[in-house]
Amino acid sequence: MALAHWGFVYTAPGVSPEGHWATVDTDGCRTRLVAVQSAEQAPAVARRLADEGAQLIELCGAFGPVWTARVIEALDGRVPVGAVGYGPETVDQLHAIFSRPGTAGPLPSVATKGCDVRSPVIRPPS
Repeated sequence: MALAHWGFVYTAPGVSPEGHWATVDTDGCRTRLVAVQSAEQAPAVARRLADEGAQLIELCGAFGPVWTARVIEALDGRVPVGAVGYGPETVDQLHAIFSRPGTAGPLPSVATKGCDVRSPVIRPPS
């Protein structure tokens, strides 16, 4: 089976509580881009994408492993879920971007300073 429908979820400033939904259709594939206010909206958005027929869902790296896991759990194996990943060398740059006024807010704690990114299991600072 070829990929014919997938979704990408990301956070963006100024988005309505329902999110902002955009569709890109080509001859062979439908892409649903969904901007949300916060990571808390991602599980419900992912369920809706799967209900619409998305074969896979990708999440912006700002969701981090905790919210990626929550989305995977919410879908209960219905479709694969992936996440954009950033290496530890980008933490300062990402923090600078997402800490500016008018952005979607601070990165989840897993992507901010003080995390042990060398551990096989990334944990927020205690």
